[in-house]
Amino acid sequence: MKSPSPLFLMTSVLAAIRRAVLPGAAATEVQQQPFHFQANQTSASMSRAPVVCISHGGGPMPILGDPEHDKIVKSLRERVPDILKLGTPEQPRAIVLVTAHWSERNPTISNAQKHSLLYDYYGFPPESYKLKYDAPGAPDVANEVAEALKAEGLKPEFDEDRGWDHGVFVPMLLINPKADVPIVQMSVLRSENPADHYRMGRALSKLRDSNVAILGSGFPSIHNLRAMFSGMTHDPSFKSRNSAWSRAVNEAVKEEKVEERQKKLEEWRKFPGAYDMHPRGGAEHFLPLIVCAGAAGEGQGKTYSDKFMGLDMYSYYWK
Repeated sequence: MKSPSPLFLMTSVLAAIRRAVLPGAAATEVQQQPFHFQANQTSASMSRAPVVCISHGGGPMPILGDPEHDKIVKSLRERVPDILKLGTPEQPRAIVLVTAHWSERNPTISNAQKHSLLYDYYGFPPESYKLKYDAPGAPDVANEVAEALKAEGLKPEFDEDRGWDHGVFVPMLLINPKADVPIVQMSVLRSENPADHYRMGRALSKLRDSNVAILGSGFPSIHNLRAMFSGMTHDPSFKSRNSAWSRAVNEAVKEEKVEERQKKLEEWRKFPGAYDMHPRGGAEHFLPLIVCAGAAGEGQGKTYSDKFMGLDMYSYYWK
């Protein structure tokens, strides 16, 4: 089958934007809920919180009604809330959200009680710059994150000024529109060092025992903008390389033995098609998955996939 032309793809995207209608709930401010840290709760009285790494879609397009994102949107609205046990007595007391759109020298943590939104995308309709997501921050949980990272030999830093980027608020508007679970945003590392990202996850794993969920927000199956916007993802040869890549990633993530999983993911650049899916120097959308795999501990990871641009976009989770 002939691949769609770049002009056709761009025309389709622009047409989707013109047709976009923002959901009323997304464009309306959500009442901020007070957050009370339960310091006296013990891990014995809490659920062990899940870990999930999502494919978050492109910019604000999941919110703008783009038909290409329909499958991703459905999973963010239905699958992920179920994995996180939202709306149940086991709902997480907070979510640590590792975003692909924030890279720093050291793991950096948002630690304010309230955060503005960082509209870090360009050329979209005015409505996409009026989105609101007013879930509270969690300074106490941010401190717990920092202490856990220090215990792993890392050097965490705080940033109370940076807003939540679209790797946070776009998927969360779909996952939890009630905005009633506090969020701590965390960066990936500029170094792209996989061993350090696995250590970050291992540190975060400790918080799961006190019912803090870990959520990675990226695009682990592919983040090659040239391939995505040129129509290359519909080419049979590229689709074959993407399938081989996904098989290797899935095998590594589903490895039950922690040491083996870590070893495989530390060598992810050797997976077939790795540089086609995440070009050199552009690993940031894969790194949240490594953090999540480190946070998972023992047990086999599970996957689901959504069709996007002709490819299977995988997300990963551990309960």
